[in-house]
Amino acid sequence: MTTKNILLCVTGSIAVYKAADLANRLVKEGYNVETIMSHSAREFVAPLTFQTLTGNKVHTQMFDLFDPDHQVEHISLARKADVCIVAPATANIIGKIAAGIADDMVSTVIMALDHAPVYICPAMNTKMYENPIVQRNIKSLWAMGYRFIEPKESRLACGDIGRGAMADVNVIVNAVITYLQSVDKNGK
Repeated sequence: MTTKNILLCVTGSIAVYKAADLANRLVKEGYNVETIMSHSAREFVAPLTFQTLTGNKVHTQMFDLFDPDHQVEHISLARKADVCIVAPATANIIGKIAAGIADDMVSTVIMALDHAPVYICPAMNTKMYENPIVQRNIKSLWAMGYRFIEPKESRLACGDIGRGAMADVNVIVNAVITYLQSVDKNGK
């Protein structure tokens, strides 16, 4: 069995610290984790955190000045991904994906994925999560085959209590491992 490649797309939410734990857990499970961080995510945690945990370069820029392999980075990342996890997924990235907007490294790679499932792990304030526009975007993405790992009810960063906290890392890891093991078992 070859090592599976997991693409972890991290967007700007206080739950970025959970994404670091998620990366660490997936590496310990034996997966290769490539991380893409949005500009907003980098306001919460430095890319060095993910680079240290995964042993891989963290992708942050659409147009790096030099690619020694002469590859179009967002396409090569999409091609080698066996699964993609967007965690934490803000209302912004959910809206971008639903609208087909590809204006940064995270959204561009997601638009380039054509074979790997995308697991979206929302993390936002309850009012934002329940907003009819966000809910419409989630329903639209569900219909297109995107997979959601629902947020939990908890005390949120703003002090509110409600649904919107990113799912526990164990829940996300188990969902991804279950999928990858089913692929291995079915020989796909």
